[in-house]
Amino acid sequence: MDMLKELEEYVQNASSAPTLGSMTRLTLADKGIAGPTGAHFIEEIHTPHNLSYITVTTGTTAFQNIVGITPHEIADRIAASAKALKLAGVQAGDHLLIAYPPLVNVFPRQALETFGVTWSFLKASSRDALLLAICAEQPRVVIGESSFLRATLEDAAKIGMAKFLPRDLVLIAAGTPLDPSLEQQMLNGAIHDLYGCQEFGWLTLDGIPLREDIALLKTDESDYHDLVVGGLPTGDRFPLLDSGHVCNPTGKIITYSRIRSTDLEATILRSTASSRDTVECLARTILRIKARIVRVSPDLELGAEQTAVSVAPYGMARGTLFEGPEKTRMIDCLMQSQLDYQSGRKTDPTWVKGR
Repeated sequence: MDMLKELEEYVQNASSAPTLGSMTRLTLADKGIAGPTGAHFIEEIHTPHNLSYITVTTGTTAFQNIVGITPHEIADRIAASAKALKLAGVQAGDHLLIAYPPLVNVFPRQALETFGVTWSFLKASSRDALLLAICAEQPRVVIGESSFLRATLEDAAKIGMAKFLPRDLVLIAAGTPLDPSLEQQMLNGAIHDLYGCQEFGWLTLDGIPLREDIALLKTDESDYHDLVVGGLPTGDRFPLLDSGHVCNPTGKIITYSRIRSTDLEATILRSTASSRDTVECLARTILRIKARIVRVSPDLELGAEQTAVSVAPYGMARGTLFEGPEKTRMIDCLMQSQLDYQSGRKTDPTWVKGR
């Protein structure tokens, strides 16, 4: 019994392994998304240290998919978010009312803090709650799904509350394609169309790219172009029009005319990594946390000065070549996270295989 007591004291006081109470907890408030939604329930999960945080896709066309955000992606998300806010006329010190809390994960929270804005959410996930918040809080900016915003403005007009809306209100439609009739409901202020996704962050505002590693590929006879970010296809296609975006004539990417595309794949031809196993692990990581298929060429060149990726429709031998560092930025960031993970010490003996 003395041995058992000594072991118990060691586990309680001297063991280097964490207890449940000593583990870091990342709450909805810590992520900046502590607001109500009608589409989720709250569940605690174990999140691996190699991810900054976990989020989910919006599920507009299928079941929501788990998305992992790695530390090396955060800087580019912050830069894209800052550019979007600046283009929309948002200034440091402005207050944002966000109708759908998970949109903060796309920024992410660090981007809003770095830009110097504050934000809040609705008391309930409803149009009435949105209208109440706009009229009572008088925010400078409202961010939400465009049809939800449109319906709320329609309600305001019907019940005579439009006069209580803030002057020069900025509406940023995000999360779903822009509702063309939203603009008809605006008595004053401005409307902006913010396009992006949980996997890649914000990508365009009013048809203007927010990142330097964005490319548009024309892969068939239609007028649509596939959007590629840092060497990875997003799965979205858009027309390019010289007449411009409805919110900004200088923006050529017509994001409110999106169609889905699932036939593009990326193949890594050259890698800065020294091991093929590492590149294949990267491909599996991208599939798991971004739901994008990346193949590794049989003739992969290792130890290259820069990454090279071919993007082509499924089954085609040749595609469009993307060479780093600028045009493969997304893949290179994920590669660095992969290398960090592989070089890190695995402290949990449960996951040490083969012993």
